Amino acid sequence: MSKDQLIMGIETSCDETAVAIIKNGREIVANVVASQIESHKRFGGVVPEIASRHHVEQITIVLEEAIRQAGITFKDLDAISVTEGPGLVGALLIGVNAAKAIAFAHNIPLVGVHHIAGHIYANRLVTELRFPLLALVVSGGHTELVYMKEHGDFVVIGETRDDAAGEAYDKVARTLNLPYPGGPHIDRLAHEGEPIIDLPRAWLEEGSYDFSFSGLKSAVINAVHNAEQRGEVIVPENLAASFQQSVVDVLVTKAVKAAKEYEVKQVLLAGGVAANKGLRTALTAAFQPLSDIELVIPPLSLCTDNAAMIAAVGSILYEKGKRSDLSLNANPGLDITI
Repeated sequence: MSKDQLIMGIETSCDETAVAIIKNGREIVANVVASQIESHKRFGGVVPEIASRHHVEQITIVLEEAIRQAGITFKDLDAISVTEGPGLVGALLIGVNAAKAIAFAHNIPLVGVHHIAGHIYANRLVTELRFPLLALVVSGGHTELVYMKEHGDFVVIGETRDDAAGEAYDKVARTLNLPYPGGPHIDRLAHEGEPIIDLPRAWLEEGSYDFSFSGLKSAVINAVHNAEQRGEVIVPENLAASFQQSVVDVLVTKAVKAAKEYEVKQVLLAGGVAANKGLRTALTAAFQPLSDIELVIPPLSLCTDNAAMIAAVGSILYEKGKRSDLSLNANPGLDITI
């Protein structure tokens, strides 16, 4: 019998120190995440220097725990995959250097991975991918529609021109004095309110699959300030519901239109905002009548940053023969199409 393939993934692009090991590209045998949310909460967002320091403190502990959970040694690994970008450069460097050290010490192949590719491939830990497919990536730093004809082939057909959806969520949350991270709090309030406040939707020019949420964010902030000047009270639940409906309408409408135009077999939801209940519900309803297109939504544990998704991409790239040498460096502006 052939040996099972074991790939380690290391993810330190932002504020989670994560290490995972997956078997044969799809089975999680260890998945360890050390979150920094409590450290950053008092600042209302991620402080890059603090994030880097925490990664330094946690990376060895998380690595050892992943190896312990898997019941293996480093010598059993076929490859080490690591996020090389995009992300916070200082944070990325911790993971990249840890991966390089392990690869060098144990003579294990090294594979650099794109962070957003990881979010897309989190879905392969749920079900096998069927091509051609479309991925709707929605996170704090990215909002994209990515078309794939085969494994490892990424074509961005739409992207944000200003604020990403997750960034807009966090800024609106701060306007409403909600704690960091703001996205889950907006989602919770939205389900308690009614979308009765008229807010804009940026459809952009005809045929464009790009996104824009800066105007919507500004409209929310102006609505709050104008109400304060008039001595009126805006119900936070209604504002959250109205904001969320504006975001979700655009995301879902463009995803459905692109899925039909590109005649895809699957649509994958990916990224941290994939945990948003309003978005998950609206996508499910929109694709239910389209029986020839399978909608795949990952579990909540695979929506936020984790290393299992990095190992899932690493498995594909390793099989394709991609290798990184010890000159691998953090690349905060890495392009997914390269």
